[in-house]
Parts: sequence; structure tokens; C-alpha cells
Amino acid sequence: MKIAVCIKRVADSETRIKIAADGKSLDESGVKFILNPFDEFAVEEALQRKEKAGTGEVVVIACGPASAQETIRTALAMGADRGVLLEAAVVPADGLAVARALAAELKDGGFDLMLFGKLAIDDYNHQIGPMVAELLGLPCVTCVSHLDLADGKGTAQREVEGGLEEVEFPLPAVLTTEKGLNEPRYPALKGIMAAKKKPLEVKPAALGAPGLEVLAMTLPPERKEGRIVGEGVAAVPELVRLLREEAKVL
Repeated sequence: MKIAVCIKRVADSETRIKIAADGKSLDESGVKFILNPFDEFAVEEALQRKEKAGTGEVVVIACGPASAQETIRTALAMGADRGVLLEAAVVPADGLAVARALAAELKDGGFDLMLFGKLAIDDYNHQIGPMVAELLGLPCVTCVSHLDLADGKGTAQREVEGGLEEVEFPLPAVLTTEKGLNEPRYPALKGIMAAKKKPLEVKPAALGAPGLEVLAMTLPPERKEGRIVGEGVAAVPELVRLLREEAKVL
């Protein structure tokens, strides 16, 4: 089985974010970047499928700046076979432009399965996987929490409001992965060393003209300092008053 996993380089959620001087982009100086956490489930699922089959190939594909090679190497250290970077100095906010670049790379790759994390933690758009599926004319199942593959088709459970939905689909297909699908492995030292020698192809991203532009970015307002209203039962009336009149949550 040949599996593609499309991943994204994102800022660590624990990193202090600063807005660049242009007022509409991230100041990357001093920012730690990581493999998008939801993409880790996609990488792990691909590796498990290959291991179960005893043969196959796992290809990791990312769209981003040259520094995204480090993110690809993380997936290679987990066990992926090779990587492809669709290089773009700036990744546009327009998800369709990114989806077009990924679809162009995937189109003639002969992949049986194309996996994405259900979302990227830096934009929460839930867009890229379904867009790529539409561009390629392939079935798409999102938010997959359980997956079975056999005889050229798959059965997946996906989380829906208040429960689970089970669907069946033919291969090839595009899936987006949900937390709980598996437990992503940590790269071992042996894998980290091996990743340095695995092939990583860099080619320009065929993004085309984006149809969406970020006009401005602003940081959320700083939280007000907390205050102690008292101790024990005697503090309850004042606490209730503040929740009702100031916080307005009662």
C-alpha cells in the first residue's frame, strides 16, 4: 500500500506569539515550530498500515518555507520513507491555493490512501483535506477515529455531534484524522539518525494566485489580574455578585 501523508509546520502552542511589523503576519523570530499535532495521528496511522501489510511506502508531503524540511524530518524519524517539500516562502491564507498545490503533487502519485490531520492548530480551518479530495475527485471521510481497510475498500468511524457515524468507501480515498485514532510514537534515536539520510525532494509549490488575503492580525486583549474576594463561606455572596454583575455568567 502506498500512502501519502500531508503535514503542516505550525508554531508550538506554548510559544509566545508576536505580530510582524506588517501587521498581518507572524513574527517568526524566536518561535518554535513543530509538526501539527493532528498530523501526527495521520503519520502514525500510515506507519501502522504499512507495518501491518509488511510492504508499501509512506510519503510525507508539506507545503511551506525551506525551514519546513525540519518538520518533514520529524515525520521521517517516526518512520516515513521519504519526504517532499513544496517550497513556498510564504504559505497563503487561502486554503484552496494550498490544496491545489498538494493535489497537483498527489494526482499522479499512485497513492492508495491520502491522510491529513483534521485541522491545523494555527488556523482551525478544517479545509485542506476535503478540498484536495474534491480537486482529485476522490471520496473523503473527515474526523476519522477508527479505520479498517480490506479488499480495496475501507470502513471508518467518524465523530459526529452526540455520537459516531460509520461509513464505507472505496480506495483510493482522502481521510482526515481525529485524536484517538491511535497513539503517535515518539521518534527514537535510531529513527532520528536514519531520517537524516532519507530522501527529501524540494520543488516549487504550484500555488497559483490566492483568492484570500489577510488584512490584519491582532492579539487578544490581555487578561485582567485576578483578585481574592475572601475566604471560606463568607466570600460566597461577594463571589456570586461579581459573577453576576461583572463577569455576567450568572
